Amino acid sequence: MAIQNQSPLTIIRRQQVEARTRLSRSSIYARLRHNPKRPTDYDPTFPKPVSVGAKAVGWIESEVEAWIAAQIEKSRKG
Repeated sequence: MAIQNQSPLTIIRRQQVEARTRLSRSSIYARLRHNPKRPTDYDPTFPKPVSVGAKAVGWIESEVEAWIAAQIEKSRKG
């Protein structure tokens, strides 16, 4: 039987996403939805939130960290 070394998934709330990405609340939600008036705000690579309750969402920590790493990589290539 193989031993799996998976870390448990951690869900972080919006304020933690704001702190890690340095994006505002409105910028986070702008990256999630296509808006014809502001097409450059939409980012299909930005992690999607997951529902954690009737009126609550969170983001998977590893997805947020991977997005940040991709942004760093993209900025250094250009």
